[in-house]
Amino acid sequence: MCKHILNVQASIRAPCCKQWFDCSDCHAEATDHPLRKTTEMIFGCKKCKKVFRKDMANFEEEDEYCPHCDNKFIVEAKTPQMALAVEGHDERMGERFEKDMRLKEDHVKSVFDADTDISHLMG
Repeated sequence: MCKHILNVQASIRAPCCKQWFDCSDCHAEATDHPLRKTTEMIFGCKKCKKVFRKDMANFEEEDEYCPHCDNKFIVEAKTPQMALAVEGHDERMGERFEKDMRLKEDHVKSVFDADTDISHLMG
């Protein structure tokens, strides 16, 4: 499983070392040599597990699909994102966060406030 691209649809056989990788970054991390460039690529479909070749010099739109199962293996890459921002406004919080802050600013009392009289609740 590739840690660089989350939605990899096909593995690539590196022409230099004949090993299988999900992306060029995986190759760079696992080997001590640069990835050799070639026009003929060998792919392994992750859906049907079959291998096929593509000539990248004459690559067309219909070549974006596995010839065995029609799985589209050329897709926009989804890369891992940080779960939380370190600095700045977090868009995910939205209005809920601002609403909570207003409640704190209004000093809404609850039974957990130290100066709230709860003796009538203790029966």
